[in-house]
Parts: sequence; C-alpha cells; structure tokens
Amino acid sequence: MTYYNRYFATLYDLIACMTAAVDLLDVRVANHHQRVAFMSLKLGEQMGLPVEERRTLVQAALLHDIGALTLSERLQLITGEATEPEGHARIGARFLEDFPLLRREAEIVRFHHVPWRNGAGGMHHGAKVPLLSHMLHLADRAVVQIRPDMGVISQIGAIREAVAAQRGEVFVPETVDAFLAISMQEALWLELADEPRIHDFMDELSLDAVKLTLDEVVKLTDVFAHIIDFRSPFTTRHSASVAATAEKLAELSGFSENECKMMRIAGNLHDLGKLAIPSEILEKRSKLDPDEFDIIRGHTFYTYRLLRPIRGFETINQWASYHHERLSGNGYPFHLKADSLPLGSRIMAVADIFTAVTEDRPYRKGMSVSKTEALLRDMARHGAISPDLVSLLLAHHQEISHLREEAADQAGKQYDRLFLQDCV
Repeated sequence: MTYYNRYFATLYDLIACMTAAVDLLDVRVANHHQRVAFMSLKLGEQMGLPVEERRTLVQAALLHDIGALTLSERLQLITGEATEPEGHARIGARFLEDFPLLRREAEIVRFHHVPWRNGAGGMHHGAKVPLLSHMLHLADRAVVQIRPDMGVISQIGAIREAVAAQRGEVFVPETVDAFLAISMQEALWLELADEPRIHDFMDELSLDAVKLTLDEVVKLTDVFAHIIDFRSPFTTRHSASVAATAEKLAELSGFSENECKMMRIAGNLHDLGKLAIPSEILEKRSKLDPDEFDIIRGHTFYTYRLLRPIRGFETINQWASYHHERLSGNGYPFHLKADSLPLGSRIMAVADIFTAVTEDRPYRKGMSVSKTEALLRDMARHGAISPDLVSLLLAHHQEISHLREEAADQAGKQYDRLFLQDCV
C-alpha cells in the first residue's frame, strides 16, 4: 500500500471527528460544539471578519470544551453552574497547543470565558485576550440559554435581553451589537434548534484549505489520544501504549513505513468511542454488571462511526474499530470472522489485549510476564487472536515492552503537565 499524495487528510475532517466524539457523552450536550460554531460563524460574518479569521474562530468553537472531560463538568458549563469555568479552557488550550497548526485556536480557547469587564478583559493574567475569544464567549453563552422544552422562537426575546443586559460588563459591546443584529432572524434560531452542521458551510469557509501530511496526522492524533485517555487516571497511558505496540508489530510484520504510521494513528484512535462511555463505568473498581458491560461493548461501534466520514481513513478505520473482533466470530460489535479481518485489525487486537492486561486498572493489578504470555497463547489456541502474531510479539517481548513502557511514560508526563501544572 503506497500513498503518492503529499496530503493525507484535512484538518477540518479530524476536528469534526473529535467534536462529534466529545458530544456523544450525553444527549444534553449533543451538538453543542456545532451550535456554538454556527453562532460564532454568524457573528463573524456580521462583524466582517475575513474568511481566515472566520475559519479559525469556527475551528476554535468546534473544540472549545474539549478540556471538560466529565459529563458533570460539561453540564455545569451549559447550565452556568461551573464554579471555575476557566479551568477547562486552560486544559483544552494545553491539549491544542501541542499541535502547531492549532496554536491560534488554542489561544482562543484558553480565554473564551474571560469577561470583558468594561475593557479590563482585554488582558488576562498579563496576556492579551483575542477578540475572537470574546466572540466565542458570547456565542457559547447565548447558545446554552436555549431550552429544549419549549419552542425556540418563543425564547428569542428573553435571550436577546439577557445578552444585552451584559453589554460591557461580560461581553464586548461590538459583539453584543452584532449579536442583536443577527438574532432578530427567526431563521438563525430555527437553524440552531435543527442541529446545524458546519460542514454545510465548507466552501464558504474554505474548510478544506488546511491539509495535513501523514506525519501531521500522526502528531494530531497523538493529541487526540490524550483527550480520549485523560478522562480517567486509570487510562492515561493506554492509547499511547497500544499505538506503540501496534506500530512495532506492524513493522515486524513487514508493513511499509507509511503503513506503520497509519497503524500508530489507528492505535491512537482505537478507543475514540470511549468518549461516549460515562466516567463512572470506566473507573468502576468492581466487576461491571451486564448492563454496564453492554455499554462498554458499544465503544468500538462509535469509533467506527466517528472515523467513517474522514476521507482517506477507510483502512485506518478498519484497523482501529475491529480491535474487539475475534477470528472465531465471537468478538463485537460486528461479529466478523477471520476472512473479514485484515492483518492490521488482527495486529490491533493483539496490541490492545497485550497492553490492557499488563496495565493496572481500578479493579486489578497488571499481569506478570508469565501470566500475560499464558493468556495470549490460550486466546490464540482457542481461535480468538492470531497465533502468528502472538508468537511474533512474544519473540520480541523485551523490545516491544520497552517501547510500550516508554510511550506510557511519555503519556504520564503529559498528563502531569496538563493537570498538575496549576497545583505547583
């Protein structure tokens, strides 16, 4: 498999994928990022922003709450009950600033809860606050006032009054003026209530303008792996470890350099669907009950559905999403058998099992080398996973374990940097 094109995917496609993933957590937060992006777009149009600025604002809006990793925190932000709303903005910015092409968006996200305070909000802790942050702040606060239990047109007057009342103290006056100009249109509110998709404005915003090379996709999905895993201290190292293990197994299996990079991407994203799983299930210290396990079993389907729209990700999607399928057909959620499982998917299954059983989890300690080997050989003997790949992994156990531990250590340091920085 050879890729002759310089570019592998668009930045927007990957942002939209992550946006959809973090909004899967609960129906009460569903489509929130898309709605805020739509309102931000309309504000940007009214204020005459050039297309590059509008695109940056929309991309920041699509990612603005990624630092809020639990459902309770997301709900508090939407209801206005968050006691420290800037915390998730700092975390989200730290995620994004690790990817060079999103550093402007990171800056916007960092300050999107800073009030204007009659001009004092132009600076925050010695840093200049971008106007786009203030625009995002207004868009976010206007959207969260929409109540789902009554018709949206009936709410227009009250929302307009609430925003107007905060002119100068909370919101920049010119952003309030722009909001009041566009918010008279019933069509805008009906669009918001009808779950707008920024994809519909792709040509207008030139959303395809920023294209990523394969190496850039690797780096961005390294960031996404942290967003997936850092919801719980028990999973902070998992995706990075799986990606490192799978990438090495792919290399040992004869995959090309580009295919090995694709395998790392698949490893980074294989648990993307777990963003739809409540934290209390992920962190449960006792055995899951049948209903909870059924919820867990849905995560690979969500990974599949989330990756499916990304152009050029067809192979990566198979490798990532089929990691709980088994050669015998007894896996989930598609119950695919050996003849439907490509080698990349088989590699991911072995890498995921190897990593999962050697990690500490809330309900057990990681397995020893001997117990891990016995488990893998037993699963291979019973037709669940590939005997050849198990033999390959065990033949290179020391090297692969070193790479896995190195990746886990790096992820742990990143977790500490993101979450402990404010405590020192």
